[in-house]
Amino acid sequence: MSQENVEIVRAAIDAYNREDWDAWLESMASDFELDMSRAVGPLTGVLSLDQLRRGNEDFAPYWESVRIEPHEFIEAGDLVVVPWTMHVKGRGGIEAAARVAFVWEVRDGAIQRGSMYQERAEALEAVGLSE
Repeated sequence: MSQENVEIVRAAIDAYNREDWDAWLESMASDFELDMSRAVGPLTGVLSLDQLRRGNEDFAPYWESVRIEPHEFIEAGDLVVVPWTMHVKGRGGIEAAARVAFVWEVRDGAIQRGSMYQERAEALEAVGLSE
């Protein structure tokens, strides 16, 4: 089951990178939550699927491109840890990259919850694994 969960998360990231917003959002459960409480910046707190959708719509106009580069997919039962680098290029040509790790909870074939961590080790610890 956990390899299937990895494929669900991988497909969601692929959809995001293709800017296929419908496929990206369809990979998530209707009661999906995104925990960004460990984030620094304008997108913090716990977001519902509707808030995530609106946040993406608000975020998109500022960027010429946004791409997620997953470094690995770590299976942990119903959880998948994905350390990644997000590459963004602003409309003015300025490029930036941010490294974080997410823990994705998959249930019944859909992503139920995502939690952002600043470091890979923190994400692994959250799911009971170590480096």
